[in-house]
Amino acid sequence: MTRVDSEQQPPQLVIIIPNRTGRNELPDPREENNARLPRAVQALYLQPLRREAEYGVPSCDLQLRSYSIPNLEFFCDFALRAAYYLDLPAFGPVPLPKITERWTVPRSSFIFKKSQENFERITRRRLIQIRDGHPETVQIWLAYLQKHAYYGIGMKANMWEYGKLDTGKQMDAEMSSMQETIEAKMEHLGRDQTLGTVEKVKELLATERFRHT
Repeated sequence: MTRVDSEQQPPQLVIIIPNRTGRNELPDPREENNARLPRAVQALYLQPLRREAEYGVPSCDLQLRSYSIPNLEFFCDFALRAAYYLDLPAFGPVPLPKITERWTVPRSSFIFKKSQENFERITRRRLIQIRDGHPETVQIWLAYLQKHAYYGIGMKANMWEYGKLDTGKQMDAEMSSMQETIEAKMEHLGRDQTLGTVEKVKELLATERFRHT
């Protein structure tokens, strides 16, 4: 039987690089630290890139809310980078006034019920505005942010879409098809039978059951 020493360390892999003189040398650790990172990784340490707006027409206002400032700043940076790669001119984040809420409640329901305790909650807000953005692209951007939402972050978006001058005529033309859709759904609501008439009520009151009551 062979005895295995549990304290024996496993063999380590050592890479030996031959130089121009033919001698084998170990790699310099300083050269490994100076290795160039990919541009996608370098961009994480820089400010997010932005697209320039040609007309400056607002398309969407995205308001972000959170109780934690680091989480809020992190997700704002993520939203700006996503807007850049979707070719959306984004502006912000603009700090909005904070919302402060306070509550005063009894400290306890027994011996400490006469003493009170105060609680405070501060909500931080940031605003990101998209200009000159196509409505479908803006919806893709919002869906991407919702899919990769960060914990503790609330979002509220206001979108603007510009239509033609004959929008009213188009809505009137589509009213017939909309009416059919509404009627098909309304059939499943309410009662299928009509309410009883006055004659039905008189017959019910004239029955023997109601006479003895």
